[in-house]
Amino acid sequence: MSAVINWRQAMTKPSGRQPARTRKTSGPRTGPKTSRAAQRAGTREQIRIAAFEHFSTIGFDETTTQAIAQRAGVAAGTVFLHASDKADLLFLVMHDRLEAMMARVFETLPDAPLLERLLHVFRGVFAMYAEHPKMGAAFVRVLPGASGPNAQRTNTLTFGFLHRLGLLVSDAQARGEVASDLNPTACAQNIFGLYFMTLLGWLSGHYTLETALDPMLRSSLELQIRGFRPSQ
Repeated sequence: MSAVINWRQAMTKPSGRQPARTRKTSGPRTGPKTSRAAQRAGTREQIRIAAFEHFSTIGFDETTTQAIAQRAGVAAGTVFLHASDKADLLFLVMHDRLEAMMARVFETLPDAPLLERLLHVFRGVFAMYAEHPKMGAAFVRVLPGASGPNAQRTNTLTFGFLHRLGLLVSDAQARGEVASDLNPTACAQNIFGLYFMTLLGWLSGHYTLETALDPMLRSSLELQIRGFRPSQ
């Protein structure tokens, strides 16, 4: 009998405070924020893919931001939430490609002299540009002075690339290939300049991809490294 009474009392106890305690919990509030972040990332990826498809097939100059928005399935104004202008859309596309390429070439560095390690890196760079050379040429053309958010991210990536080249020079110094009193960062800037001029020559059609890498870039790097060597 007492069990029946206790059961009835439990069923009749007021429960008005329970919903209030449920409302105080903060866990569910993170859901919408997470969803918005995921939605923004998804939209960015849609725009990036649409821009890549247009730039790589139709061409950078021939593509409009309106066409990219239509391809991505978003409003034209939404595109400018992820890039400041059409050039910045190109940086959005190229940043991810450059980042993936850099990770790949530096993870697969051979145990070899500085010249061969540098050529390994730059072969990877040229191979990436060779996949879509017209898009690469447009990227190199709009690179100077670019200031959009994706351009800034790409500039940061470029400085990271220079830093890694400097580390290769430091390793060569430790092996006695490069004079110990040289600044690795300054050496890396010289190396990057030689690579970039060769890249411009190839993208401009002055020589083939094979010629650009060897003998053009190889001979330039050989000459530079010879100047790096300590005097006997």
